[in-house]
Amino acid sequence: MPDAPDAVDQGTVRAELGVPDEFDPVAETGRRIDFLVDYLERSGASGYVLGISGGVDSTVAGRLASVACARAGASFTAMRLPYGTQSDEADAAAAVAFIEPTSTVTVDIKPAVDALHEATTAAGVDPGVADFVKGNIKARQRMVAQYAVAGRLGSLVVGTDHAAEAVMGFFTKYGDGAFDVGPLLGLTKSRVLAIGRELGAPAHLVEKVPTADLEELRPGLPDEVAYGVTYAEIDDYLAGRDVSDRARTAIEEAYRRTAHKRRLPAGP
Repeated sequence: MPDAPDAVDQGTVRAELGVPDEFDPVAETGRRIDFLVDYLERSGASGYVLGISGGVDSTVAGRLASVACARAGASFTAMRLPYGTQSDEADAAAAVAFIEPTSTVTVDIKPAVDALHEATTAAGVDPGVADFVKGNIKARQRMVAQYAVAGRLGSLVVGTDHAAEAVMGFFTKYGDGAFDVGPLLGLTKSRVLAIGRELGAPAHLVEKVPTADLEELRPGLPDEVAYGVTYAEIDDYLAGRDVSDRARTAIEEAYRRTAHKRRLPAGP
């Protein structure tokens, strides 16, 4: 596998993903809002843009960005990016209400996704993993839409990636893995939840079972099922605590296999 790291061990992974030993939700919430305010002011951008799904990651990142924009006198644009009709639309609406964006823009990605999926299928490309690939098209089309709106507004795109997803490579390359600023970077999943509680996010969103919900043959597939390990095990690993050999192997193999997703494009 190209770009595979030379060595994968717990200490190296924690250092590369920037996971600190100590964590205080009050201090960390304030520090990340301060970071977003400072980054925005130094960039000269008009504000931030983020797609809101109704999951805890976009809810927390969105609220951090919204508070930062209010403090900086800038605009925060929440984007709703459903693929047709979203099954948990009520959760997305609750998240937007909690975040309190300056404005909300809705773009249905279904026509664009279906057109590209059908065109590549008609071209005769092997359909063996068609559903999985279509899921990646959805993630990339959502980012295309966010950058289209951000470009018109002169804003920056916020990402929702955190250390627990990063270590597993659980994001779409050039999809949700593409953004200008990541307020959740270096956080374990439990720490994202802690910041959500500190911000006052609705409990049903904080405790919601995480799912990317990109595959149509496996709708609503929980992240932990896709991983083969739990977020508790991933968080223990990232915190430097002991984990089972099974969990360690699964996490380190995923980190090694997906190294290319966390790096800039390779060259000779």
